[in-house]
Amino acid sequence: MLTNYLIGLREGLEATLIVSILLAYLHKLGRGDRSRAVWLGTGGAVAASLAVGGVLAFTSARLSEAAREGFAGVLSLVAVVLVTTMVFWMRRTARGLSATLHARVDSALALGTGALVATAFVAVAREGVETAVFLWTAVASSGRTAVPLVGAAAGLATAVGLGWALYRRILSIDLGRFFTWTGVGLVVVAAGVLSYGLGDLRASGLLGWSGGQAYDISTHVASDGVLATLVGGTLHLGTQASWLQVGSWVTYLGVVLAWYLRPFNARPPRQGLAARSDPAGSSGSGTLRNIA
Repeated sequence: MLTNYLIGLREGLEATLIVSILLAYLHKLGRGDRSRAVWLGTGGAVAASLAVGGVLAFTSARLSEAAREGFAGVLSLVAVVLVTTMVFWMRRTARGLSATLHARVDSALALGTGALVATAFVAVAREGVETAVFLWTAVASSGRTAVPLVGAAAGLATAVGLGWALYRRILSIDLGRFFTWTGVGLVVVAAGVLSYGLGDLRASGLLGWSGGQAYDISTHVASDGVLATLVGGTLHLGTQASWLQVGSWVTYLGVVLAWYLRPFNARPPRQGLAARSDPAGSSGSGTLRNIA
């Protein structure tokens, strides 16, 4: 549940901030009458994300056991790729996110309401689809539906509350630090999803080599016990695993965290119309007060 709470919180806050930036910039331009277009695009993105989750669940339910394991394994690898690129993308673009979105709004306003709807849709759908795929893998790995979804819903609700408080300037937090450390958490989760996915591919017969069994503590630790549930829910490591799974977990975690936490100098955003009209938007202070 904690893992899914983190996913919902991180992805939800990103989406909330994107919507807040778009709305705040429209009001700043005196085009608050176009806010409905942003909400239409956001609603469409949410519907598309739910549709992706529904298609994944529908497809999986109609597969044989071996095919279901192969499907889950492939989707787990897709989820790892999506999450990895997402955390690096946010780290690279966080400073210039506001200026980038402002520039897109400028272009969309010149083209019409439909373009503004599409801008909001694309910006939010990225987060929504990632969330749908990652949550589906979490449900598949846990074998339960309610607990992962409750955790994700709680995370999304927290994200909406934080986003509203930031937008209303009731709260001010260091978003740069927030996204950095939640990114570390998601990298740890993704390492477990990678290990779990490879295990599913091995069980389905799509992966012929596993390197043999690395450990098996199932005789000492109950697979449905508190310890196994806690470790499995946070790290996605089971009571038994192959050397391929352990090796992939250690390698991914070591390489990706070392690269992610390296000293980083973000490129300054291009000084387009939006960046020039709102210097605070590219200041990189990390709070919505400055990037909106």
